Amino acid sequence: MRKIIFDIETDGIITTVGNKQVFPNIYVVCIYDSETDKYSSYTVEQLKDLWPILEKADLLIGYNSDSFDIPILNKYYSGDLTKITSLDLLSEIKESLGRRIKLDNVAEATLGRNKTGHGLEAMEWWKQGRVQDVINYCTEDVRITKDIYDYAVKNGFLKYKDINDIKEIKLDTSKWHETKNSAMTFTMPF
Repeated sequence: MRKIIFDIETDGIITTVGNKQVFPNIYVVCIYDSETDKYSSYTVEQLKDLWPILEKADLLIGYNSDSFDIPILNKYYSGDLTKITSLDLLSEIKESLGRRIKLDNVAEATLGRNKTGHGLEAMEWWKQGRVQDVINYCTEDVRITKDIYDYAVKNGFLKYKDINDIKEIKLDTSKWHETKNSAMTFTMPF
């Protein structure tokens, strides 16, 4: 099973104008590819190199990816990335816990480490021309997402910090590896 764990950095958030959603622009997409066991990054100009990788994925894994990352990526893609089976760890947490938890809170409690920054910092770095800093930040978020995914699969739960207490989020990971043979195995023409 080919799993792609991914994150994107953008110039803003999804907003609504009238009854229409307005999507921000992508700076960079960073991925971990289980087939190659490697991390890689793609600026907006390099997205054509990313599409064949995503199309061959059996499972896309992210954090808030179904609500944020995938819809924004679809703005650039001529196909429909929602056709690929996805696992949104934040959705799984919300389903179990009844509320959303920041990735940083889960990482700190589960892994004992924090994110290396936040999205607003990445936006500022990009504006300053610090592209590699943005790529490094995004890649670290992918590493954290991969590590919490691996932890959840192994243990059946994640942890989060709630005020001064560390609490567990029970997760049913038994169906996380079921796919519908969603890999597209072709490249959309551009």
